[in-house]
Amino acid sequence: MSKEQMKQEKLYQITMSIAKKMLDDGLITKEEYTIIDTKMQEKYQPTLGTLFADIDLI
Repeated sequence: MSKEQMKQEKLYQITMSIAKKMLDDGLITKEEYTIIDTKMQEKYQPTLGTLFADIDLI
């Protein structure tokens, strides 16, 4: 994994961690969380993050 890929992976994971906290706190819905995840996958193109995309962690 290159430094750039690692950077993209970290940014994706951090962003989704914040979104998960917002979901847990009731600030966003599960549907909104899914939209955020889709957009962040498109933006950051994570390598490892996509391994868990099909697992419902919520």
